[in-house]
Amino acid sequence: MAAREVERKLTAVFVTDVAGYSRLMAENPDQTLETLTAYREVFSEYAGQFHGRIVNRPGDSILAEFGSVVDALTCAVEIQRELAERNLSLPENRRMQFRIGLTMGDVLLKEGELYGDGVNIAARLEALADPGGICISRNVYDQVQSRLPLHFEYLGEKIVKNIPEPVRAYKVLSEPGVAAHRAVSAGAIAAKTWRNAALAAAVLALIAVGGYFAWNAFRAPVPQGTAEREAAIAVLPFDNLSGDPAQEYFSDGLTENIITALSRFSTSVIARHSTFLYKGQGADVRKIGRELGARYVVEGSVQKSRQTLRITVQLIDAETGSHLWAESYDRQLSDLFNLQDEITSAIVGALPFFVAQSQIKKVQLKNPADYRAEDYTWKARSIFRNTAFYNKDNLLQARLLLVKALELEPEYWRAIVNLAMVDFYLAGWEGSKGRFKNAVKLAKKAVSLNPNYGQTHTVLGLILTRIDTKKALAEYKKAVELNPNDAGSLVSYGVVLASAGGRPKEAIPFVEKALLLNPFPPDFYYVLAAGVFYIAGDYRKSISLLEKIKEENEGALRTRAASHAKLGNLEEAGNQISMLLRISPNVTLKSLSKRFPHWSDAVRVDYLDGLRKAGLPEG
Repeated sequence: MAAREVERKLTAVFVTDVAGYSRLMAENPDQTLETLTAYREVFSEYAGQFHGRIVNRPGDSILAEFGSVVDALTCAVEIQRELAERNLSLPENRRMQFRIGLTMGDVLLKEGELYGDGVNIAARLEALADPGGICISRNVYDQVQSRLPLHFEYLGEKIVKNIPEPVRAYKVLSEPGVAAHRAVSAGAIAAKTWRNAALAAAVLALIAVGGYFAWNAFRAPVPQGTAEREAAIAVLPFDNLSGDPAQEYFSDGLTENIITALSRFSTSVIARHSTFLYKGQGADVRKIGRELGARYVVEGSVQKSRQTLRITVQLIDAETGSHLWAESYDRQLSDLFNLQDEITSAIVGALPFFVAQSQIKKVQLKNPADYRAEDYTWKARSIFRNTAFYNKDNLLQARLLLVKALELEPEYWRAIVNLAMVDFYLAGWEGSKGRFKNAVKLAKKAVSLNPNYGQTHTVLGLILTRIDTKKALAEYKKAVELNPNDAGSLVSYGVVLASAGGRPKEAIPFVEKALLLNPFPPDFYYVLAAGVFYIAGDYRKSISLLEKIKEENEGALRTRAASHAKLGNLEEAGNQISMLLRISPNVTLKSLSKRFPHWSDAVRVDYLDGLRKAGLPEG
């Protein structure tokens, strides 16, 4: 009897690739190839030590198999430790970091090569890992969690491309209980000694755990060279030194207000969402500057007692790491607002070319007389911001705090505009016309109280998209004119300009600038931007943006399916529709035709046409 050409077996598989490989090759192909060759040898050496084998090494990827998941994960940890140490000898912009995805699965073996779901799932897990990190499947976790001194973070069930069932994914953490957005710097690792019990310390070496919406594994170099980017500034989250984690909202709120104040000047200020990924990391500001595309970095700390504040702030040249200016402030809590203005003015004053001093007074904001109103507002904002506006209970909790703020200061514009936003989203939850009308009323009042502040116009524009797109566009335009560096306003304006205004070519520069100012955005930025490019007829660009998201969602799957259909890739379009219907089984062409009332008829018809070609049911 002839031997079977194809053998089926259960094995542990890991797949790797190099984070930022295209950038490394573009900048220095010879050195990149030399480093890649050396690092591949590390994989081969450790795979042999742990009873595994390298199956193949296409491009910058490596596929390996092991008879034991314990051996496979231990090998992966050892490799990341070794590569972390080697990277210390390289300039930061030349360091090569691998992502590793590991699963145990059924594979087909033919002529020494592996095929099948086991390989595919490992590749999808690799895409979920951070640079220098490891991501494993549930069946691996079940076998290793009690047998290795490692710690893990459950990422949930992930819908990934070309895999019919959701994949339960886990990240290998650097230490127990570490926050999801924290990372361990390579410099700190180098000081640790490798001992018999130090397998956990090996993981501490380089496991960088993901950020909010887990998208920071897709960090790409930010375009440099323009005058705008050369003057860009990033305000890092101020450290909370109060000894009370419950005071985080206060240090975060102060940071946000300084970002808001700075972003109103004629320069580039990196968006909050990107800078807050570095919260608690204590990373090298030169590295942060390169990753964010920022020339200057502001960092500081807040120590808040019952009635007093101690705030330290420093401005750093991100190219050299040198300190341009630093100051400490000891004030009464009631002097918070004057202090915010003073800090902003000091930062601006330290950079004479950055903005004319005469602009400072023009953009200072109206603050309440009672600082407690701001305190309640910050608390509310910290609650509903962290839920992406989808958690009704948290929205109601935030609303109570905002009402308290307005009881103290009935005309406080910041509390009013946040309450308008909360009521707008609650109206969606409840289907309440009364709640929606109140949101409109509050947003208009916020604009009347502070007409020179872009956020008030952005929120009013958001709400008006449901009833009057022409007025909504006018509000968004005003917001962008007042604050040309607010990424949220820019991307929102671009989307409404394209979908409701039918002017996608005009919209593209706004979404591109939003992505520049928020280089590590949440997934919805990519979904919105992809929609604009779809409307503009650039389907390949739409697909490329959607490839950057970390977790599949309905909007991404819809637009990707329609884009593939428009390009004639009907098989892939059908795959996207299949995944879409697993997530949202009730989505049909009929239901979608009623979902976007603010879209122009031409845009709606074209979008539905793409989904019809992709195979979405009529309903």
